[in-house]
Amino acid sequence: MFRTSLHSTVLLLALASAGTFARPLPAEPAAPAPGPPNVVLIISDDQAYPDFGFMGNPVVRTPHLDRLAAQSARFTHGYVPTSVCRPSLATLLTGLYPHQHGIHFNHPPHPQHPDRHEADYLIRAVPTLPRLLGQAGYRSFQTGKYWEGHYRNAGFDEGMTLGEPAPIEEDFGLRPAHGNGDAGLSIGRRTMGPIFDFLDRCGDRPFFLWYAPFLPHTPHNVSEEDLALYRGRPDVAPHYERYYASVTRFDRTVGELLDYLDRKGHSPNTLFVFLVDNGWMPDQSHPTRHDARTKWSPFEMGVRTPVLLRWDGRIRPATHEGIVSSVDVAPTILAAAGRLDDAASLPGANLLPVAEGHEPLAARPAFGEIYANNARKLGQPAREVKHRWVRSGRFKLIVPSESPNEATLFDVVADPKEQTDLSGDPKHAPTRAELLRMLDAWWSIDQE
Repeated sequence: MFRTSLHSTVLLLALASAGTFARPLPAEPAAPAPGPPNVVLIISDDQAYPDFGFMGNPVVRTPHLDRLAAQSARFTHGYVPTSVCRPSLATLLTGLYPHQHGIHFNHPPHPQHPDRHEADYLIRAVPTLPRLLGQAGYRSFQTGKYWEGHYRNAGFDEGMTLGEPAPIEEDFGLRPAHGNGDAGLSIGRRTMGPIFDFLDRCGDRPFFLWYAPFLPHTPHNVSEEDLALYRGRPDVAPHYERYYASVTRFDRTVGELLDYLDRKGHSPNTLFVFLVDNGWMPDQSHPTRHDARTKWSPFEMGVRTPVLLRWDGRIRPATHEGIVSSVDVAPTILAAAGRLDDAASLPGANLLPVAEGHEPLAARPAFGEIYANNARKLGQPAREVKHRWVRSGRFKLIVPSESPNEATLFDVVADPKEQTDLSGDPKHAPTRAELLRMLDAWWSIDQE
């Protein structure tokens, strides 16, 4: 794939390559309005971390996200703890690791059971962003991917997902009991209207918007216009054509959302947060399937994501190459809303002082855990974990649960595709031992 060092030159080239799709940047950021900011959380669904113009990909067209990146603090070495959507999204809702919130699976033990609400109690049992922000006067709205039954289970005031089978699921080849968003999956793919209607109802009240469209996720049923951007190009492998076109389709919906917020005057006092729920790359033999080292895997193409934070007049556009995690998103949002005690109670870090230019990004590790798609039993994640991993500095250790002595060690700066296992090199034995110590210490905290 592509190198992802995000220097200013790369970013400017990405914006220039966007051509007429990119809008000019303001000369100076507008001062934020008084009061807590609105919060817009934008979540890409199944997209590899290099596949953005602002991350150095010279082919894929993401002009609207490139514009957002140019106005943002850009954390280019971000991670999600697990590489599949439901537990990753639950981490964003709660600020907790999967073994803490208990939603470590896509499907509960009986995914075909007529009652698809078997695991709904888990999200109701923990504090969530919508509930905590609601206590600060926010109005919240859920759209798109969301697995936890009715939107009220997670504390949203309004939403599109009702926990009931919807025709749109069958349109995407999903089982009626799939449960990953039902009617909410129409956002972005068919309409943006429910978001715009919600924003119009909010008036002067601060809002929290969950925008997690079923994009660029398969099916990559794209327009001929988007497909023509990539079809037959010598620099685009055939099995990437529809995937890239779907990435561009997703980017266009982000542009529609940003434009609407601009027109309504919300943007100057809105905290925008962007990241990907998990990585995805097409398999060369089956383009509608993912490469084995992406989704559901502990490798970089599965767990790494850029993280963008934009808040005009508060956050300084800059690139930060240190390690951050999606567990940092909730405390950052809560801190922006004035919920400092809630932010401090979570395992992640508030990134605002770094994004605002007041503090350097502290050197700290990112941790993760990989599980099977279907849970065998609820409430016992430690018994079902398949891999644990940690990245610290330039090194990453992956430990398979069934054979911990076969842990692999990679220098992901020099070897981002994780092709060379360094675990057998005596020179790296101290690094391997230290990372294992860190990983076990992190994991043991909540396993008492």
